[in-house]
Amino acid sequence: MSSILMHRPVLAWALYDWANSAFATTVMAGFFPVFYSAISGDLSIQDAQFWFNVALFGASLLVAIAAPILGAIADRGGSRKRFLALFAMIGILMTAGLVWVHAGQWPLGLALFALGTVGFSGANVFYDSMLPDVSSARDFDLVSAFGYALGYVGGGLLFAVNVLMVKNPEWFGLSDPGEAVRVSFLSVAVWWALFTVPLLRFVKETPTQDPAPPARAIREGWRQLRRTLSEIRKLRAILLFLVAYWIYIDGVNTVIKTAVFFGDRVLGLDQSALIAALLVTQFVAFPAALLFGWLGQRIGARPAILIGLAVYFLAIVYAWRFLRTAEDFLILAIAIGLVQGGVQSLSRSLYARLIPVDKSAEFFGFFNMVGKFATILGPLLIALTPLVVPGAGPRDSILSLSLLFLIGGFLLWRVKPEVVPGGSNGRA
Repeated sequence: MSSILMHRPVLAWALYDWANSAFATTVMAGFFPVFYSAISGDLSIQDAQFWFNVALFGASLLVAIAAPILGAIADRGGSRKRFLALFAMIGILMTAGLVWVHAGQWPLGLALFALGTVGFSGANVFYDSMLPDVSSARDFDLVSAFGYALGYVGGGLLFAVNVLMVKNPEWFGLSDPGEAVRVSFLSVAVWWALFTVPLLRFVKETPTQDPAPPARAIREGWRQLRRTLSEIRKLRAILLFLVAYWIYIDGVNTVIKTAVFFGDRVLGLDQSALIAALLVTQFVAFPAALLFGWLGQRIGARPAILIGLAVYFLAIVYAWRFLRTAEDFLILAIAIGLVQGGVQSLSRSLYARLIPVDKSAEFFGFFNMVGKFATILGPLLIALTPLVVPGAGPRDSILSLSLLFLIGGFLLWRVKPEVVPGGSNGRA
C-alpha cells in the first residue's frame, strides 16, 4: 500500500489537496464568515446575509457553468495542468488580497472571497481530472483517498495554527485578533502556493493525441462538449451515478455547512466547543479516508460508499434524537469524520473508473458541476420542514436530511458499472 503512495507523482498530486484545503478550512468554514460580519457592520443582518449568499451563489454558478466547457477545452489542448495553475493563482491572489480589507469595505471583501472561491473550485476540476495521470485504475480508491486524507491533515494543521493566532495574538507578535485573522488569510495564500509547486513540477499529463493550439482547442472543445452531453445520456451508469451523487453529496455538503450553525443557534453550544469539534473532524478524517481507500480496494468503491451513507443516516437520527451537549456534538463530529472523506474520495475514484480516460477533464467538469449545485436540496428541506410538517421545529428539520442519504444510496445501489469505451473500468 505505502509503495504506490510514496511514488513522487502520486505524492505531488496529493499534496495539492494538502495545499488548497487550507482555503476550505481557514477561509470558507472558519474565519471569513466572522470577518465578513465584522466589516459589514453598517448593513442590517438581513442585508448582510443576502449579499453573502448572492456572492456564494454567483461564484458557484460561474464555476458550475464553466467547468464542463473549460474541461473540454483543456482535454483538446492537453492543458489541464496549466488550467489548474491559472485557477489556483486566482484563488491564491484573491485570498492574499483579503489582508488589506478593512471595516466598511464589505463589497471588496465579498468580491475577493467570491473570486477566491472561483479559483479554489475551478482548480479542483482539473486536479480531480488528473487522478488517472498518476494512478492505474487498480489504485484509484487508495490514491484518491490519500489525497483527501492529506487535505484533512494539511487544512487542519494550518487551521489549528490560525485558531491559536486569533486566540493568542501576542504569541505571534500580533496586536489583536483582527490582525491575526488578516495574517491568517495571508498564511493560507502562502501555504496554498507553496504546496502547489510539487504538482506543477512532478505530475505529467497523459499525452493528448493530436493536441490542438488554443484557438482550435476552444472550437473543438465546444464540439466535444456537445458530443459528451449526448454520450452521457446514453451511458446509463454514468448518468445514474451523477444523479445519485448529486442527491447524497447534497446531504454531505449540507451537514458540513450547517453543523456549526445547528450547534450554535439551535443547541446554544459554546463556540470554542464547535471549533474544537471542527478540528477533531479534520484529524479523524485523515486515517479514516485511508481506511476507506483500502476498503474500496477490497470490497469495491460502491459498497464502501453505501456503508458511509448508512453512517450518515444514523448520524442524522442521532443528531435529531439524542444531541444535547458539547460532548454529544463531539461524538457526532467523530462519526462524521470517520466517513466524510471516504464518501468524497471513493465517489471521485468510482467516477474515474466509469469515464473515458481521454476526456477526464471534461467529464470531471460535469462531476464538479453537479457538486456545485449540491447544496440546494438540503437547505431547502431544512427550511420547508417546519412549514409543511405540523408541529415540526428547527430540531426536527435536521431529520429531513436523512431522505437525501436514503434516496441517493438507493440510486447508487442501482448503478451497475458497465464497460465505457475508453474508460478505466476497474473494480467498482
